[in-house]
Amino acid sequence: MTFDYDLFVIGGGSGGVRAARIAASEGGARVALAEEYRLGGTCVIRGCVPKKLMVFASEYPGAVEDARAYGWDARIGGFDWKKFRKALDAELDRLEAAYRSGQEKAGVTIYDQRAVVADPHRVRLADGTEITAKHILVATGGHPFVPDFEGAELAITSNDIFLLDALPKSILIVGGGYIASEFACILNGLGVEATQYYRGAQILRGFDGECRGHVAEAMRDNGIRIHCGTDVLRMEKVDGGIKVASTDGQERVFDAVMYATGRTPNSHGLGLQDLGVELGRRGEIKVDDYSQTSVPSIYAVGDVTDRIALTPVAIREGQAFAQTVFAGKPTKADHELVASAVFTQPEFGSVGLSEEDARDQEAVEIYQTAFRPMQSLFAGRRDRVLMKLVVSAETRKVLGCHIVAPQAGEMIQLAAIALKMGATKEDFDRTVAVHPTMAEELVTMKTPVRKA
Repeated sequence: MTFDYDLFVIGGGSGGVRAARIAASEGGARVALAEEYRLGGTCVIRGCVPKKLMVFASEYPGAVEDARAYGWDARIGGFDWKKFRKALDAELDRLEAAYRSGQEKAGVTIYDQRAVVADPHRVRLADGTEITAKHILVATGGHPFVPDFEGAELAITSNDIFLLDALPKSILIVGGGYIASEFACILNGLGVEATQYYRGAQILRGFDGECRGHVAEAMRDNGIRIHCGTDVLRMEKVDGGIKVASTDGQERVFDAVMYATGRTPNSHGLGLQDLGVELGRRGEIKVDDYSQTSVPSIYAVGDVTDRIALTPVAIREGQAFAQTVFAGKPTKADHELVASAVFTQPEFGSVGLSEEDARDQEAVEIYQTAFRPMQSLFAGRRDRVLMKLVVSAETRKVLGCHIVAPQAGEMIQLAAIALKMGATKEDFDRTVAVHPTMAEELVTMKTPVRKA
């Protein structure tokens, strides 16, 4: 059978564009890609990139306050959201154009419309056009989940926050994960009165327990009202905002309510189940180690597979798929020891096992230090850094590294290299410290604080 393309990619996010470009430029494949919204996907258009730029914007008031402590006659005025949004939109336009240019230079044909799977070798575009392909790759990502309850339609999500005409004076953020916690810090830094509800006992579930507590305490010190063990019962529009009734028996009014209670894979309506593609309970596409589905010609990468929902992971999965299918190099994406950074204030960087997970597997030693960093100590701030190593008592390998500190994301990237190489605690000990830095504490912790 002759196909129109060797590969048809549905979804123009990080995983899809990487797979398309590599298949076309290095694999010599005839490739097409369909994207119904904007090239770049969640990360570039409504996730990592705009969020990080908002993080930067939210940190300037604190930086100016510190500058005064260091002797500068520094002042800061009000935040101009419209000016920031104009610059943000321009940057996202630039990035989207760069993504498009990269695809076109690689020889990828782009269809700016929705595509669904009609059969194992055929896709159907929104305009009715049908296209055949030897292989189909689904890389449609995910979307924010808002539960069904009275007044749910009044909530916004992280997709909407970048499109607001004006910042609210007050906001309730519902959720305890990294997206909810990051936006609580961002909006607080931009002058919004931020409250966070989370139904669990502590925010940032899944991360190291001690670090979660450290971040939560710092957020509260910065003025964020965190209510754990609290969920929304109902919401209604009232004069002055949105009235929220919660499980703690309170009713409060906020200018806006943002839900960040998880994300759901974008697999619905693609025609996959009709073809026998196996989906999981949450709609995630089930794949093997090579990202192949239960239908041999159909593959999937990125958040729609719900393996590790991080942009760099989607990119690695897309790359591995292209190498496997089009370069004759069977490649598995490596999902072990993937580092992550939570851009709260302070930042939280983590790689490897938490103390809780590690001690469930084997005997461990915990090395830990907490201190006030030089820069903010001089400025009179109460900030405290937390650094923690989880070490195997038997092999001495460092099983986990966790950092709560300014620029923790930058530090954890380098620590991840050491863990990936199998570094032991003695390897850390043999490393000479760089002084004076916060990171030197990672190699100067000599005595365990406890064994577990």
